[in-house]
Amino acid sequence: MNAGSIYTIKKHPKLFHRFPSIRQSHTLDARYGVWLLFGPLVSQVHLNALSDLYGYAMKPLTAWNVGPYDVLLMRGELTLECVRLCDLLGLDCACLNKLPVLFEPGIALFDMDSTAIQMECIDEIAKIAGVGKKVADLTERAMLGELDFEESLRARVATLKGTDEKVLDLVKKKLKYTPGMRQLTASLQARGWRIALASGGFTFFSDFLKKDLSLDFSSANQLEIKKGRLTGCLIGELVDAQSKADILYQLSERYEIPMTNTLAVGDGANDLSMMSVAGLGVAYHAKPKVKEAAQVSVSHADLGGVLCVLSASLLYKRLSW
Repeated sequence: MNAGSIYTIKKHPKLFHRFPSIRQSHTLDARYGVWLLFGPLVSQVHLNALSDLYGYAMKPLTAWNVGPYDVLLMRGELTLECVRLCDLLGLDCACLNKLPVLFEPGIALFDMDSTAIQMECIDEIAKIAGVGKKVADLTERAMLGELDFEESLRARVATLKGTDEKVLDLVKKKLKYTPGMRQLTASLQARGWRIALASGGFTFFSDFLKKDLSLDFSSANQLEIKKGRLTGCLIGELVDAQSKADILYQLSERYEIPMTNTLAVGDGANDLSMMSVAGLGVAYHAKPKVKEAAQVSVSHADLGGVLCVLSASLLYKRLSW
């Protein structure tokens, strides 16, 4: 692991120049912080817009950097109007409730398709197999929560019957990690966290990610292949929404890590169960229904935004920034 592969968390002099109010802040003032504002470049212009909304000067209690992101600790209520304004400004915000502790061992469980990687693998397989439109429509409806996940998945897989298994290798070559995935996993691993995948996608791809990212665990659905072709069926138990939540519980017991120090990150309706039982559930560039239900939503930052939120737990430990 090289130094450039992880997100550094530190205070930077430029923040003191940009936000003079934090010069006068005492370390204990952080206890009055209620929410975070973060983005690749937070400016006084952004704070002025928030001040106009609240009717008083919005000043950060303290600020720090997580990799390329500015993270500001704010006081006052994080209102729905504020969340909407932050979204318009291209910034993310997060209410600070009971966060997992970054400086203690934890577990991070990620969804795979459209979270850890920048594609829905079944959609890519279907495109090559010539049934792309039909499968994409079913995928979208399932992610929006309009269709039962198991019914939808089996229907989509059935359309792939007769497809040459070589298509899986073609799709794997197109696989791209979501920006920040490598750095986030490496940053958490460097702090003693266990990293896992739980996917409604397929083992052919999750096994590759497990090896490539040195993950502790992965679980996904297995496509049945006979005589070099997909049969249109799955093998074994289905990995669905409840399975993902169960996996997080099982990992918590295996590694003797309390559920309060777990993280779940996903983008679709079938991720809500694991997000609801985790110490911190993060909806990443997610569907509206998922964003509304999640504890935290990251809509503008890459996956480094997840670490922006977790980094706030360092305020409660005397560390050298």
